[in-house]
Amino acid sequence: MPYRLTKIYTRKGDEGYTTLGDKRLSKDDLLVEAVGTVDELNSHLGVVLSHEIKDESIKQALTQIQHDLFNLGGELHLPQYVAITKEHIEKLEQQLDIWNDTLPPLEEFLLPRGNPATAACHVARTVCRRAERCLVRLHRQVLLDNAELIRYLNRLSDLLFVAARMLLREGKEQEILWEHKRKK
Repeated sequence: MPYRLTKIYTRKGDEGYTTLGDKRLSKDDLLVEAVGTVDELNSHLGVVLSHEIKDESIKQALTQIQHDLFNLGGELHLPQYVAITKEHIEKLEQQLDIWNDTLPPLEEFLLPRGNPATAACHVARTVCRRAERCLVRLHRQVLLDNAELIRYLNRLSDLLFVAARMLLREGKEQEILWEHKRKK
């Protein structure tokens, strides 16, 4: 198999443009922003996975999600290519339900912190929400062929929240609830 990346720099983007699929786009184009944010999310999941995680189901799920995110990015590059389907979303929901059933119910918002893996997972969750917002803006502008991409990121951010709770519990740390002032 030949190498796909024989040269890392091409100088083609030096003027602020890049090629996605067969289109030459400004690097501040909404599609480029969406692809870049999904890539950033994938990198943050790599940071989560770089920490010691004992729960194999978390490692396996996050690794599979990294593959899914590369496929999602590929689908954004080539809209005729369908990579993310309803089945991907159902798989996230099933994992979410399994993990969430092991956690105590929440009565309040949590502060996004904890051990390094937990904190990194919260950062990944917020980047996931940003990626979702990028895709929603893109969808409003150019109507995505596959709206499942938005649903996938929406469900993924929920899964990352629950994964952060799981990682905090794995580290035997307490959740810190938001203390807010309520008007009486």
